[in-house]
Amino acid sequence: MQKLIWEYGLNINKGDLVGEEKIKLFGVSGSPRSGSTDYIIQEALRYASEKYPSETDYFSVKGKKLNFCIHCDFCIREKKGCIHNDDTKEVYDKFVWADALIIGTPVYQGMVSAQIKTIMDRCRAIAAQNPGFIKNKPGAAIAVGGDRVGGQEPSIQAIHNFYVINFALPVGGGSFGANLGGSLWSKDRGAEGAKDDKEGLKSMRKTIDRLMETALILKKTE
Repeated sequence: MQKLIWEYGLNINKGDLVGEEKIKLFGVSGSPRSGSTDYIIQEALRYASEKYPSETDYFSVKGKKLNFCIHCDFCIREKKGCIHNDDTKEVYDKFVWADALIIGTPVYQGMVSAQIKTIMDRCRAIAAQNPGFIKNKPGAAIAVGGDRVGGQEPSIQAIHNFYVINFALPVGGGSFGANLGGSLWSKDRGAEGAKDDKEGLKSMRKTIDRLMETALILKKTE
């Protein structure tokens, strides 16, 4: 039986982890286009569903109405969610539903897209109602840039900061190929460019492996 060997001393049979219960995996694409980020997040969900017992769901910001947080403190005063009534509600519900999370962003000016920043900012409203809405859920980050070194790591770290602030467990893909998370180079060629980035795809798969293995261990120890 193949085993999952962890640097923290865990030595677990994969067969012990893979039972009838599935990991609920939620992926978010923070690109307003149907391009490389959209492709990579859906590919990550496909990879996870083929390799691990999972149920997946997906949200793309494309065409969605996402109002900026205006720090009005309605959510703090009323504990009824956000003053804005828009498509962010879909993300709130799925964050609560999920056992594990993938947030993906294109790199804009060396950082996450405005849409992903808006989603993360607006989660203040759900945290005001339920501070543990993603507590102890493993979360992965994927960033896609038009250049090989174009801001992917700062973007991934920004997503990790969101996880840490909200008590989630950020995971990366580990040394020798992934480090902080999935880092891809589209060469500004959209999905075709991302498909051609073999090293980037390797970093995504290593990150998803770590994410799902962590989720399975957490599920087993509940």
